[in-house]
Amino acid sequence: MGAREFNFDGLVGPSHNYAGLSFGNVASFSNVRSASNPRQAALQGLAKMRALAARGFAQAVLPPQARPNFRLLRRLGFSGTDADVLAQAWREAPVILACAYSAAPMWTANAATVSPSADTRDGRVHFTAANLNNKLHRSEEYAQATRSLRAIFADANRFVVHEALPPTPAFGDEGAANHTRLASAHGAAGVEFFVYGRAEFDPAAPSPKRYPARQTLEASQAIARLHGLSPARTVFAQQNPEVIDQGVFHNDVIAVGNGNVLFYHEQAFADEAGTLASLRTALEDVGAELAPIRVASGEVPVADAVASYLFNSQLLSKPDGKMALVVPHECRENAAVSAYLGQLVASGGPVDELVEFDLRQSMRNGGGPACLRLRVALTDEEAAAMHQGVVMTETLYASLVAWVEKHYRDRIEPKDLADPQLALECAAALEELEALLGLPGLYAPD
Repeated sequence: MGAREFNFDGLVGPSHNYAGLSFGNVASFSNVRSASNPRQAALQGLAKMRALAARGFAQAVLPPQARPNFRLLRRLGFSGTDADVLAQAWREAPVILACAYSAAPMWTANAATVSPSADTRDGRVHFTAANLNNKLHRSEEYAQATRSLRAIFADANRFVVHEALPPTPAFGDEGAANHTRLASAHGAAGVEFFVYGRAEFDPAAPSPKRYPARQTLEASQAIARLHGLSPARTVFAQQNPEVIDQGVFHNDVIAVGNGNVLFYHEQAFADEAGTLASLRTALEDVGAELAPIRVASGEVPVADAVASYLFNSQLLSKPDGKMALVVPHECRENAAVSAYLGQLVASGGPVDELVEFDLRQSMRNGGGPACLRLRVALTDEEAAAMHQGVVMTETLYASLVAWVEKHYRDRIEPKDLADPQLALECAAALEELEALLGLPGLYAPD
């Protein structure tokens, strides 16, 4: 039975703006209140999707969420007509208004944690939408993420979409940004690797002091139970608290895995040696051997890794058995990172190609290629059973480009969030998108 890994990229929404809402995310915070270009952001993301699909990689799209979030605004006491709500929020609490307009669902690595059928007890693909309860602007995403996943993966014989974990600090869950899977092949049994920032019920465990640790051990353990994973093939490791305090807000900013390869910075984990040993033992259970690629601080300091998003790249398996590393242009603009990448592809190791994209708009908002995609390994039968309207093709690409050019602004400043016309434009765009993707009722009110 054949199997492929689909990358579901988030389609940047029409309200893309730089509000700097994500404390701990250096790029997001440093661009606060600058003008954004939603049209360019969406087109950059679509260009990446199209190019990878043209290369033969399985590519699909996850739709944006409805913005502004009027339900959130009304729950927080803003009242009257929609225009009244926007005006009052802008006047009294502009940060809350920015939260309601956030286009952060574009970071689909945070949408859910996914376990393929080769790993699960019941032989189905399991999804758990992330509760993202660490940040107000993301804390309600799970409702629409769950709805979207259930619409796309509706066959209950093959797919299970769980409810998000309880939205409490003990079960802080940020999705696949803190989860990776290692295996000899996408269709083979693998090892699921969960990285957490803190342990809620172990007060003696180390934790960061400057920035919040968003993923808890307890959340990762709960997802492993929900997905029916084998304890022998599941590894939990703590992220290094010191790198969290340097702006590494998710594990996918400091490490990425694919196949049997783990590409990571030497400071990624609290216990590097112990983490590698656990992964090796678990991989032996599935007949695979870990192939670590360790980047030393002397080669790439953590600050350069964060600035360039070197590790927030995509590792993709090619037909010849080698891997391509999908990186943003910023990696070439950083001297240390550029020099390292040149050595990497010339080393004769598993990574022999760099694929670069201009993702400047998303990079400035705090996420690179890996943040933009949710990885879903599917057998041929499972791929055929999912909704086909989201699979990237030349036809879909052309339709989405025309849709973006019709509905998206090329500039949004903070003051524009008070404009009722922007809310109307966003609603009209998503109404048309439902038909374009063949997902009627996707944005129906609860």
